[in-house]
Amino acid sequence: MDEPVVQDLEVAVRANDTLANERTYLAYVRTALAFIGFGFVIARFSLFEREFETIAHVTAQSTNISTPFGTAMAVFGVVIAILGAWRYSATDRGLRRGRVVRFSPVLGYSIATLIATIGMVVAFALVGLLGR
Repeated sequence: MDEPVVQDLEVAVRANDTLANERTYLAYVRTALAFIGFGFVIARFSLFEREFETIAHVTAQSTNISTPFGTAMAVFGVVIAILGAWRYSATDRGLRRGRVVRFSPVLGYSIATLIATIGMVVAFALVGLLGR
């Protein structure tokens, strides 16, 4: 990871700054929980599909991507939770020292690329499901 860029401030820390940092941390937590929850649902979709095939006495063409992809999404959620805790801590330390700690643009682009990749996998999986 790139070293965060630190800039000096002329003003003291206000309650609004601390509360904004906490709201941002809670957004990281919500995002992490969403990835973990959706990962679980996606991983269990293959189980639902097998149960449906058994009950309906049909055989569907399956890509078997649900379990590994769902697991990867859950792991990504854990990474987001850890990143959020790190950002909260770094920002809090910076605020207490009268400094601003910026988010690394490289890290931002990396996360955006990973999320775009997840979206592409989902899109291709849906196109494959719709094409049956």
